[in-house]
Amino acid sequence: MTDEARIAELEKQFDDYVEADNKAEPKDWMPEKYRKTLIRQISQHAHSEIIGMQPEGNWLTRAPSLKRKAILLAKVQDEAGHGLYLYSAAETLGRSRDQLEDDLHQGKAKYSSIFNYPTLTWADVGAIGWLVDSAAILNQIPLCRCSYGPYARAMIRICKEESFHQRQGYEIMLVLNRGTDAQKQMAQDALNRWWWPSVQMFGPPDEASPNSSHTMKWRIKRFSNDELRQRFIDQAVPQADVLGLKIPDPDLKWNDDRQAYDFGAPDWDEFFAVVKGKGPMNKARLDHKVRVWDDGGWAREAAMAHAEKESARRASQKSAA
Repeated sequence: MTDEARIAELEKQFDDYVEADNKAEPKDWMPEKYRKTLIRQISQHAHSEIIGMQPEGNWLTRAPSLKRKAILLAKVQDEAGHGLYLYSAAETLGRSRDQLEDDLHQGKAKYSSIFNYPTLTWADVGAIGWLVDSAAILNQIPLCRCSYGPYARAMIRICKEESFHQRQGYEIMLVLNRGTDAQKQMAQDALNRWWWPSVQMFGPPDEASPNSSHTMKWRIKRFSNDELRQRFIDQAVPQADVLGLKIPDPDLKWNDDRQAYDFGAPDWDEFFAVVKGKGPMNKARLDHKVRVWDDGGWAREAAMAHAEKESARRASQKSAA
């Protein structure tokens, strides 16, 4: 059997294995394209968690009460933990965390476009929790059944914590809409600015998404971009009604035949411009990330030196025994 025939046979076995809802593990044979697809998706997810700390971290010192500050601090800390889980999952595929970080810093790796918008008011923290985390949950719950074991297992805890984040954001919007006219207007303004970027979080339309077919085939993803986008809108519109807010989409209307909402087309030109680095905060977000990484170099060096010293001490004790 030729090498090409052998690889083709292994790929067929792998496809059958994941199609039967089995999990691939780090030491299992897997197609190289599957490995690269996972590295791209998991690292992008990890980068999004870390970069995503910045918009809300912007309000840690300006939260309207000590209680709000403590809750927001816990949320930002959770995002750091999510990034840790995901970088660890990506490392099992043979790419080190330093390499993943370097790819991000050099602009070779992407993160979610949603985090390239500014947080102008406290209501933006509520809108992010309500809309952005709702979209994240819809994206991420199916990943708990992803065909790659380490990714699927990391997502279980992440999804539980994201549910808390979503409720926190919705509660902020609810309180604002029970407040003064100025507070209600602040909430509506935040919704106006965050609605369309949140709708775009599921990625481009299916016909314009080059990776969807592979991720669906390998059961990395379970639902298409357009399916998840429809679920998000059908879920968010009734929630906005409860809040007394108006979704900024003149084409939004209920469709009795489909039993779902019809909605307008997002500005995909804007989406792709932000993805390519031309969003309002792209440069600021990445510059801040690189600066913090460089400033923290001494801590990483100290941790490595301690680890090496501890390893040498244990080796010495073992040999003496």
